[in-house]
Amino acid sequence: MSNEHQHFATKAIHAGQEPDPTTGAIMTPIYQTSTYVQEWPGKHKGYAYARGKNPTRSALENCIAALENAEFGLCFSSGQGASDAIIKMLRPGDEVIATNDLYGGSYRMFTKIYEPFGIKFHFVNMYDSKNINNFINANTKMLWVETPTNPTMQIIDIKACAAIAKEKNLIFVVDNTFASPYLQNPLDLGADIVMHSVTKYLGGHSDVVMGATCTNNKVYHDQLAFIHNSCGATPGPMDSFLVLRGIKTLHIRMDRHCENGRAIAEYLKSHPKVDKIYWPGFPDHPNHAIAKTQMRDFGGMISFTLKNATVEETFQMASKVKVFSLAESLGGVESLLNHPATMTHASIPKEEREKAGVTDTLIRLSVGIEDISDLIADLKQAIG
Repeated sequence: MSNEHQHFATKAIHAGQEPDPTTGAIMTPIYQTSTYVQEWPGKHKGYAYARGKNPTRSALENCIAALENAEFGLCFSSGQGASDAIIKMLRPGDEVIATNDLYGGSYRMFTKIYEPFGIKFHFVNMYDSKNINNFINANTKMLWVETPTNPTMQIIDIKACAAIAKEKNLIFVVDNTFASPYLQNPLDLGADIVMHSVTKYLGGHSDVVMGATCTNNKVYHDQLAFIHNSCGATPGPMDSFLVLRGIKTLHIRMDRHCENGRAIAEYLKSHPKVDKIYWPGFPDHPNHAIAKTQMRDFGGMISFTLKNATVEETFQMASKVKVFSLAESLGGVESLLNHPATMTHASIPKEEREKAGVTDTLIRLSVGIEDISDLIADLKQAIG
């Protein structure tokens, strides 16, 4: 049975992988080599130098592509490496319309690295996708979307954005890190390129840093593959092996992330000291109806604020957790608590952060797969 006719759980375990032809090993070997012997100058078995291709990495790329219903996949040494390669498809004078609430590292790269090279970025509230039209001009070449967004869980209508991008001939990129391919497949909804920080849910165990791109457009893939090899932000075989192993339980992990996330969100909503809660599963969450349509569940990412809390009181609460860990990143099996203003989004100027709701008292949770009663008890003692 070809991958496109298999269900997600089967693809997560088998896609892109075959038993080792030499030994029959069921797990893809770690091809720990920098170069490959050639039969004749320029004649080889598809592998010449490991920056360009590695069999372990190729298996992973094929697996991730299958999960996103994509024909082509590439893995990078980090999520930032993947984003960097996508922006390198542009030229000075080009303009990008991006989500206003996005990962701080993406904002930093866009404004501090690429704006000096003459690429202009517009950071736009996309709650109503029609707002995008107000920023499109003759120089606009790309539309960059996160959904759910980081960290206020804004839901952006991928189909509506795809229609705008197609009409205006824009490259439409979706950062699918928060949802993972298990909950959302942007290519099926009209995106041109899907990007992942593989470090997060795909790897799932907080032991790998990696990124990925997926597309069904051969022209875009060939551009990205050229940048991938030429600029060298490629991951090694050991990391590729670890992610292949992590993906085999992605569907099981995501089910528990979603189950625990729902329970935590409902607990926080009932807590008298909690003020705002950002979780797409609530009927009153902005664009909840769109989330129900384009996502299979609502994930394990939640942000919230405490009522009338000062920054110092927010810090005190964050430092009291014992099962949750105060740390950057997300998507691992362990639960993490993050303070975006000083951690993941510190590179965004305060005025810009607060426009998108990223205040100094906002807390972001990555709900893991521990026992839910222990997670709730931990928040109960930390919040008081």
